[in-house]
Amino acid sequence: MPSLRGPRVVAGPPGPRVTKLLTDSGLDPSSYSSPIVDEARGIYVRDPDGNVFVDLISGRCVANTGYNHPRVVEAVKAQAERSIHWQTEQAYTLVGRLEAMLGSGPKQVYWGQSGSLSNDHAIKAVRRATGKPTILAFTGSYHGSSMGAISLSGYDPSMKRHYGPLVPGIEHVPYASCYRCPLKLEHPGCRLACLGYIEEVAFKSYVPADEVAAVFVEPVQGDAGWHVPPPGWHEGLKRLCEKHGILHVADEVQTGFGRTGTWLGMDHWGVKPDVVILGKAMGSGVPISAVVLGRDLLESTDPEPIPIHAQSFSATPLGTAAAHATMDVIRDERLCENSEAMGAYAKKRLTELMGLHPCIGDVRGLGLLIGVEIVKDRERKTPDPAAANAICSEAFRRGVYTLNMGSYGGRAIRVAPPLIATEEQVDVAIEVLDASMRRVEGR
Repeated sequence: MPSLRGPRVVAGPPGPRVTKLLTDSGLDPSSYSSPIVDEARGIYVRDPDGNVFVDLISGRCVANTGYNHPRVVEAVKAQAERSIHWQTEQAYTLVGRLEAMLGSGPKQVYWGQSGSLSNDHAIKAVRRATGKPTILAFTGSYHGSSMGAISLSGYDPSMKRHYGPLVPGIEHVPYASCYRCPLKLEHPGCRLACLGYIEEVAFKSYVPADEVAAVFVEPVQGDAGWHVPPPGWHEGLKRLCEKHGILHVADEVQTGFGRTGTWLGMDHWGVKPDVVILGKAMGSGVPISAVVLGRDLLESTDPEPIPIHAQSFSATPLGTAAAHATMDVIRDERLCENSEAMGAYAKKRLTELMGLHPCIGDVRGLGLLIGVEIVKDRERKTPDPAAANAICSEAFRRGVYTLNMGSYGGRAIRVAPPLIATEEQVDVAIEVLDASMRRVEGR
């Protein structure tokens, strides 16, 4: 297969073909900010006008192995010639591989096609397993867009507006988003006050601890702006769960499969969740997701036969084939290690840019999951959504696709390319971001 190279802008964007596509669809061509894919290879996406973009968000953390990795493509092709529907042997052997990845005993798996759907599955599972009604989630969290997932999410009010009433029994507590602390404190002087809030405020005023089935938590908060909790926070949350008999659920949809430099995000803290939610990069673009929990978790607490969470497309042959190939590529090409190395390199380059650009308030992340906070005033951490949008738009015009998101009013630009990225490719992308910031700053 021929490889793509970029960035290369030859028409627009949008060029004439994309302009016609959008106009014929009743859309404003000036809104073109995410490439329409004509072909994708590695870290590059080419649109119908021949513009080639560096994808700095990996298709929203889906293309960890890069677009159209030959081994994944071959595995899907080979499976398609045999069967494209119903469970195959690969579904059962994949359970064993997930057990080995989690490293905490025999597992059972609820299959799905998206992270949103698997978060919904997990809500059912923890309530069934414990017989308790209440679930804790976090401010700033993003768990997906299905009804259960938006009920868990605390990322943005627009996710929930006009959709209520939402799933009842879900309460939100502060996450350790230290750059934009929801409690307006400073670490380390705060002594992890957001963690103490659960026991000292929530459990003593509005949430009976003995009625809490589970805590749903992201290892690194994604859409809130890539917030990484300080040392001890995740370990302390796990201890709190154990103290009160609460299940610890890790949403690894964005952080799994090497994204943070380890197979799972929680590996950085040595925390073994009771339930793990997987998705996105699991199939390198072929839809597949999973809720993974201890085999005895439901069996030991429910004397009745456990009803299967049945779906027509559970563990599809194409999805499980892609998942096996994805895990093979991450292992054989040492993509966890490359994510760690290239992430450290990218953070170093981006931190150096802080000396040149007062609009950069913070650079944070793990592996190739990096957020660049954009501000009006670095000392006061004043958010600047308009500048963040303008930088992303300017980068897109120069052939680098990224976006910005954030909670608590902040905005962080995503730097999360496929895990196959090289130093040269990282340099090119950061040079475009540098030029885009200078343009927006009027220099």
